[in-house]
Amino acid sequence: MLAIFRKEISQFFSSPIAYIIMGVFLTAMGLLLWVFPDTSLLENGYADMGIFFNLTPYLLLFLVPAITMRSIADEVRLGTLEWLLTKPVSRWGIIGGKFLASWLLVIIVLLPTLIYYFSLYKLGAPVGNIDSAGVFGSYIGLILLAGVFVGIGLWASSFNDNQVVAFVLGVFVSFLLYVGLSSLAGLSVLGGLSYYVSLLALDEQYRSLGRGVIDSRNVIYLISLIVFFLLLTTNRLKSTL
Repeated sequence: MLAIFRKEISQFFSSPIAYIIMGVFLTAMGLLLWVFPDTSLLENGYADMGIFFNLTPYLLLFLVPAITMRSIADEVRLGTLEWLLTKPVSRWGIIGGKFLASWLLVIIVLLPTLIYYFSLYKLGAPVGNIDSAGVFGSYIGLILLAGVFVGIGLWASSFNDNQVVAFVLGVFVSFLLYVGLSSLAGLSVLGGLSYYVSLLALDEQYRSLGRGVIDSRNVIYLISLIVFFLLLTTNRLKSTL
């Protein structure tokens, strides 16, 4: 697994893909949070990063599949997946290494956004007048949510050698779990089931962590989803090879 992890990280940073993704994400967030008046943090009148944590998951819906779409699809297209399996590494080791590398890249992309927190911390009146516990919880939720999106992206990438299909499928399933279930829960036809459907929605789990209290139930659910999609990906490889 460690060898696969190193290989993936090396490939990310030896090509312009990682830098383009980081540049696009940070530029988009910078414009949304500091320039555009409708979403600017400076227009709130108080130190709060709610806008950032509300917008970022929607950017990650597209950012993460763009990172993962080539992970397995490229291996299948180039015929290197069979070669990897002849090495002393299991299917789980291959998937685990690719997952950790992609997840780390997303975390690296998110790290520079901490400057937003420190800026608001200093701009608050008095200094430090910001809900640090809520910010910390939201970052934990964001990292776990990104992990779920990475798991979904790897699963989507395992279907065939077409990166575009992997990207579209990854975006669709991520959007369905993050937004679709909440919308479904709002339908009156579900009756008493609406509450339970809403609990399965990723945005509900994410918002719960952003309240500043790290509930183990939210963490376990998000980690379980990550493991679930990694298992689906591993089983997909077994059925295709």
